[in-house]
Amino acid sequence: MGKAQLSNILRRLGLIYLVDWLRFYVFKWKNYSKNKAFRTKHPDIALPPDYLMYESFGLDYDKYYHGGRNMAIWIKDHLKKHTSLKGQAVLDWGCGPGRIIRHMPEVIGDNCTFFGTDYNAKSIAWCKENISNVAFNCNPLEAQLPYPDNSMDAIYGISILTHLSEEMHYNWFKELHRILKPNGILLLTTHGDNYKVKLEQKELNAYNKGQLVVRGTVKEGHRMYCAFQPKAFMHNLFKDVTIVEHLELTSDTKDWVPQDLWIVRKQIVQE
Repeated sequence: MGKAQLSNILRRLGLIYLVDWLRFYVFKWKNYSKNKAFRTKHPDIALPPDYLMYESFGLDYDKYYHGGRNMAIWIKDHLKKHTSLKGQAVLDWGCGPGRIIRHMPEVIGDNCTFFGTDYNAKSIAWCKENISNVAFNCNPLEAQLPYPDNSMDAIYGISILTHLSEEMHYNWFKELHRILKPNGILLLTTHGDNYKVKLEQKELNAYNKGQLVVRGTVKEGHRMYCAFQPKAFMHNLFKDVTIVEHLELTSDTKDWVPQDLWIVRKQIVQE
């Protein structure tokens, strides 16, 4: 029995949350010594509670902190191909417990202002208490943000669409498009063709037809709610913007399956 088939059976039986909690404790035990050493070496680094970290990324303190900084640099490098990042407003959509956005004021700087938003109230409460130079907001699962129209120069969302339904893909893209300035840049990652190996045959058939594949039966937005995005679906989602970059990344290790990178630009409306 493959992992995809087992996952879908556990969902139908209502056991997927239980299995995920067990997995959390396995990771907690597996990384205990490594994480203890990190705390000893870096006593002044604020770290979110273990489950908040696990739910949004994993349970490895070094990868959360130093990996988060490396990811911030990676995002900056890709954004700078298409926008100046000087004195701009930058939003982390789905920031979780601040893995990436906490580093952005130092990584980007240049008089930019930084914002982070997430639907997890506990993550946002932790971010507000522990991360400075970033304005945080707790949004509902529904596509509603408090920012004015045309207010953000750059928005990024790392593995956020990967946990949303088809309806939410369109609703959230519309909302992000609303707050993005004309000529602004939106960077998103998705479960692309690299993830086809994780699909059951029925799911693969739908994916190959250009249909979004969703594994639900859990709370939308949760780490166990999974969506897989074929290129045809993404091109339809982005029909009102300009796709300026699409990368299908590769990996040298079997432990990491890379997501696709999409960067789009909001078109300037001609008067």
